[in-house]
Amino acid sequence: MKLHEYQSKELFRQAGIPVPDSIAVTSLNDVEKAYNKVGTDKVVVKVQVHAGGRGKAGGVKIVDNLADAQAFAEKFLGKKLVTAQSGPEGQTVSAILLEAPSAIATEIYASIVIDRAIGLPTLIVCAEGGVEIEEVAERSPEKILKESYDPGTGLQGYQARRIFLQLGLDKSLMNSFSSLLVNLARLFVDRDCSMAEINPLVVTKDNQVLALDAKVTIDDNALYRQKDVAAWRDFTQEDPREVEAAKYDLSYIGLDGDIGCMVNGAGLAMATMDIVKFYGGDPANFLDVGGGATAEKVTAAFKIILTDENVKAIMVNIFGGIMQCDVIAEGVIAAVSEISLSVPLVVRLEGTNVEKGRQMLEESGLPIETATSLAEAAEKAVKLSKGEAA
Repeated sequence: MKLHEYQSKELFRQAGIPVPDSIAVTSLNDVEKAYNKVGTDKVVVKVQVHAGGRGKAGGVKIVDNLADAQAFAEKFLGKKLVTAQSGPEGQTVSAILLEAPSAIATEIYASIVIDRAIGLPTLIVCAEGGVEIEEVAERSPEKILKESYDPGTGLQGYQARRIFLQLGLDKSLMNSFSSLLVNLARLFVDRDCSMAEINPLVVTKDNQVLALDAKVTIDDNALYRQKDVAAWRDFTQEDPREVEAAKYDLSYIGLDGDIGCMVNGAGLAMATMDIVKFYGGDPANFLDVGGGATAEKVTAAFKIILTDENVKAIMVNIFGGIMQCDVIAEGVIAAVSEISLSVPLVVRLEGTNVEKGRQMLEESGLPIETATSLAEAAEKAVKLSKGEAA
């Protein structure tokens, strides 16, 4: 679950990470109060969306007075902002952050992610902040500093100081800078983060260390432990199909193709998408209905797939292990009967009671193409999506 900048900074405050004075507004009526509370003539105004590149898209600005702050909020609040990361459809601006400006002397990049190769949280720091870290890694990989740490003991002081010394900063900043990194590492573990990023982490002209920007992502699987943060979820920033899928415990990710895929098991879903590509098709989605593919889940999955106007055929690939194939077939028949499919459907079943399941589908009287192998199912789905006979 992604957090907005203002939400991420609230977590930073709680963790003892210094951030500028700021306040977020979700209504035009609150802008004046927020502006006065920040307490400076010049105020940085930032749109709040779950996409990077806000500044280049005009979503970050320094204003000199209340009228300009109100005009900025009126221009963006509730409107779509298109950035390099949002895609052409853009994202709705759900809030505006008003923040006291900072006199920046130095910009640094700092983040923590899981290093999958070693299975440990890893601090990444670079002396070039305020830019895309991917660009620096490609151009000057030697500038990327890394420190992995045990989540049980946290980032140690000597590790933070080692990073600090490599950056060549003023020695008077060692304690404050190291403390910030240690607190960031603790936050990452305590809040079940999959990413915690500060870009830029700045040193001001009066020698203060501040997290000028903040980006935090929480592991969805740990939200039951982070109920206060889970309440901050902004569904306006998410694909509505993914939001609907989550209600039924379905794993759904929308893609750009035209063949809807419904599979049980993440690995099998990936293999299904691969074979669709192999036969010349393009998957419209990743959709894992899980081991317990009930009629309700299957019906919900069909409905979610069909909300994508690009879908020209649907391919169901279910392995009946825990759930028997005849039960799955019953669920598919019930779902198809309820929603009146408008696109071709190919179903491949395998596993326990597979013959009975296939027989049920064939005798249902519904427009369902069956297949006995994954290759056959993919080939049929691709042909049908192109308007060809299966």
